[in-house]
Amino acid sequence: MAGCTDYLSLLKSDDKEIVREGAFRAGEDNCVEAVGLLAELLLTNHLGVQEAADSSLRKIGGRETVQAVLPLLRSDEAPVRNLSMDILREVGGQDMPSLVTLIHDDDPDIRIFVADILGSTASPLAVEPLCDALLKDPEVNVRYQAAVSLGELGMAEAAPCLNKAIEDEEWVQYSVIEALTKIGHASSVGALVKALDHASDLVASMIIDSLGELGDIKAVTMLLRRMDESPTALRNKIVKAVVKILGGKSLNLLSVTERERFREYLLVALRDEDVEIQDAAIQGLAHVGGEEASEGILRIAARLDQDRDQERLATIIGGLAVIGMTDALKAGMLGEDEGMAHVAVQVLSMISPESCGCDDAVCRVLMEAFWKVSLPIQRQIVGVAAERGNEHSKDFFIRILDEHPDGTVLKSAVYLLGEKLRLAEVADRIFPLLDHQYDDVKEAALEACIAINGPRVRDRFAAMYESPEPIHRLMAVYALGKLGVSANLDILKRALDDAVPDIRKVALEALASECDVNDDWQPLVLSRLGDESKDVRLTVIEILGKCFSESSVPYLIDALNDEDDWVKIRAIDALGEHRSAQAVPRLIGMLDNPNRFVVMKLIEALGGIGGPTAFRALLDIANGDEYELINAAEEAIARMQEAQE
Repeated sequence: MAGCTDYLSLLKSDDKEIVREGAFRAGEDNCVEAVGLLAELLLTNHLGVQEAADSSLRKIGGRETVQAVLPLLRSDEAPVRNLSMDILREVGGQDMPSLVTLIHDDDPDIRIFVADILGSTASPLAVEPLCDALLKDPEVNVRYQAAVSLGELGMAEAAPCLNKAIEDEEWVQYSVIEALTKIGHASSVGALVKALDHASDLVASMIIDSLGELGDIKAVTMLLRRMDESPTALRNKIVKAVVKILGGKSLNLLSVTERERFREYLLVALRDEDVEIQDAAIQGLAHVGGEEASEGILRIAARLDQDRDQERLATIIGGLAVIGMTDALKAGMLGEDEGMAHVAVQVLSMISPESCGCDDAVCRVLMEAFWKVSLPIQRQIVGVAAERGNEHSKDFFIRILDEHPDGTVLKSAVYLLGEKLRLAEVADRIFPLLDHQYDDVKEAALEACIAINGPRVRDRFAAMYESPEPIHRLMAVYALGKLGVSANLDILKRALDDAVPDIRKVALEALASECDVNDDWQPLVLSRLGDESKDVRLTVIEILGKCFSESSVPYLIDALNDEDDWVKIRAIDALGEHRSAQAVPRLIGMLDNPNRFVVMKLIEALGGIGGPTAFRALLDIANGDEYELINAAEEAIARMQEAQE
């Protein structure tokens, strides 16, 4: 190849930049003839040249590259050896015979290197030579690396030789166990269990972890037999492995004797410092636990951070809920440890029924504890009780209304009695909360009174409108609008002339709430189109856009003359949204508005309305010299074109 010849010439240059360029181009054109020179360039001290040679050798690959790079494994320079290793990990599998030959090299370092490379080939042909090295090589580090590489290959064919190698010295055992875990072959369970008989504590710990990962149920019986004679640390590992294999629920399938003995071991494992062992114990105790288990798990949960440990805490709380109601939960809720009390309430909320009153055991415990605990826990309890409470719990909440000063607690009581149960008998107790110092309590009381409804409630709101206090009139108008526009029309009409703009706004919104029922609202709403408050005028325009009809168009066009830009913008939005062709000339006439945002809204509206006139106006803008407007006009034109398709 003429091109390849040129590259060979470049690679022999004295100029390193020319050599670097030649090396890159040789790889791009797959110049196999350059492989020898490229391999030599890995020995240079020029980083750019090395990088180019490295990249090209990987691209070219093949038997030629493998055979050219293999000798560099014998280099005295560690960077060269490491670079060569890395290349061979990627392309070595393309010449397996050359690699396999070196697995028996006289130099143990070469055997280690080759064993490493074979693990990256993803080739079944690597299994036999690696097994041979694992079982026969005199150098322990070669055997170690062979086991590691067999694990990386992850092929079941390697299981028999790895099972035999479990008897090797401890350093090799580490990599063998890890490899067996990765491969996950059923035949390895027996070999691993057998190795426990003479394994050191560290190796035994690894074997037990491996059996847990393998998840083969055959290992359970053998592990259970070893629990009594194992030291505590190792036994805790066995607990974790058994739970991992069986899961929590299946522990109930053990015999009564086995289950009780295992429960005791779970309680011990619960005190282990290893979080994974703790969590396995919690998972198991959730299904075979009891009072002692509930107390132990609750103590762990109380030490966790509610924000940082959310996921683990949720799992633990779920486990406690499976155990169910215990004295430990009751004591935890009433104790001085606020973290424990918080968790206990969370657990009780999970095991309480969807609808509960004082006759339910869990809800009764919560309600009885309420008056004995701190305010943060009271807030938590009342939140749960309000969410699940029914008419049988009303006395508890009525007492809260009468006696409790906290706004958050009162809101929960108001929600249950008013919005949820709609008890007319408590309306007189809730109405005074409309004057509470906190706005959120006022809002809760207002929504509760509206939910209760009834003649007495409506009369009280009607009387409230006569108050000199604007906040009373505001709440009255809002409530009466919700309770029926027609029935309260006289007050809503009066509210349109109220001195307070917010009250006029609420009255308008109430009248417009029935715009899909009849047209009686429109004259009343339009009467405020010239209101002195821009906020009221803005509300009118928003209503005309929401309750749109063709009769609204002249008023929306009129609003384009409003002195306030936001009123103009809302009118523009409404006309554009409803594609009012009648408004196009007026919209085009406003394009010289000094407010850039108004002009952007006009362009958007014209694009939404469409038609030849709007299209012509947008074309003129697109041919202008203001980038922002040009871009907006082009987008509007694109939308018009899409609408035509």
